[in-house]
Amino acid sequence: MSFLASVEEFTVPLISREKTNVLILVICQSLFTVAAITVMTLSGVVGYQMSPNPALATLPIALMMLGTVVSTLPASLFMAKVGRRVGFIGGALVGGIGGGLLSMVGIALDAFWLFCGGNLLLGLYQGFAMYYRFAAVDVASPAFRSRAISLVMVGGVVAAFLGPWNASELSNLIEAIPMGGPYLMLAIQSLIVIGLLSQLKVPASGEPQPGSYARPMREIMKQPSVVLAVIAAAVGYAIMILVMSATPLAMSALGFDMKQIAFIMQWHVLGMFLPSFITGSLIARFGTGYVLLSGCTLMVGSALFANSGHSLAHFLVALVLLGVGWNFLFVGGSALLSTTHTEAERGKVQGINDLIIFSFVAIGSLMSGQLVYWLGWEALNLAMLPFIFLVAVTTIWWGMIQRKLSYQG
Repeated sequence: MSFLASVEEFTVPLISREKTNVLILVICQSLFTVAAITVMTLSGVVGYQMSPNPALATLPIALMMLGTVVSTLPASLFMAKVGRRVGFIGGALVGGIGGGLLSMVGIALDAFWLFCGGNLLLGLYQGFAMYYRFAAVDVASPAFRSRAISLVMVGGVVAAFLGPWNASELSNLIEAIPMGGPYLMLAIQSLIVIGLLSQLKVPASGEPQPGSYARPMREIMKQPSVVLAVIAAAVGYAIMILVMSATPLAMSALGFDMKQIAFIMQWHVLGMFLPSFITGSLIARFGTGYVLLSGCTLMVGSALFANSGHSLAHFLVALVLLGVGWNFLFVGGSALLSTTHTEAERGKVQGINDLIIFSFVAIGSLMSGQLVYWLGWEALNLAMLPFIFLVAVTTIWWGMIQRKLSYQG
């Protein structure tokens, strides 16, 4: 009997099976987010040291995002056929363990393209792991679903501390391979994830049902709830990643040192994930529309505060507001999307949703450096406002439709 199985024998009377499943997903989310933060923090530095051209320094990070974009829809369709557990384990095995080890070997051999290949595989790991939040819906009862998604996102709180620690403190873990230690640790963490996922028990209602009817994607995408869910999550995520990526550049140009930049980024990540303790409860109590409009308001506040000064406090407040606003839009959009499809439609709907999201995210990350260079920090933040207003207007439009339907019902 495995350790987790032994623990479960004593805890199931106190903790329901659904909460045990959600706990597994929370831990897996945390370990995956450590991998993502490690790549965002370290791979550019390693790339600068190894690349034949300094302009290619951030190519490993871009390839991680590309790996996510190209794998997110196939990952969803694959799991629709074989189930969540098998898909997650496969993603952690090939993407997490394979990507971590290949990245370390690339560093050991001073082979830049091998290192890039490892980061590409880590993007595949992300392509699968982003569905942990939807798996929370599959293992939870209807009344617990929005809270379950929110709790899974809480895993990022731990990663806000472990990610930077892994990237910096373990850089000399292997004396013969400087900077290789953090990537070896990602492989080890992925092995732990596989062990945890082997204990994940998705109820039959949450697994694919053969022969179930699935509507055409065109029909599904016409639903106002799908439109809002996709726009809120995609625009919110793209704005967050664009402004977050531009922040170190803007702060460096103003004379802030790396310790101060790291401090701001850590609090930004905490802003992204710490609200997840309550986001699900807010959705359950006040409704999705309230949470989405609150997210829009926070993002507007972030842009305006970024334009009010250049002190460390101004960056701190702006980036925390940005993180919390992202949380409300992303968790709110994910929770809303989970109500718009049947089990038979799950794979393609969630896959298309995340494909759209990460396509926007990839564009945002690629545009960030150019926009902060051409527009400057203040104008870049103001340029985000029309997109935030788009989300707000779409939310109000959706709310009017919902009220009309409730009157007709």
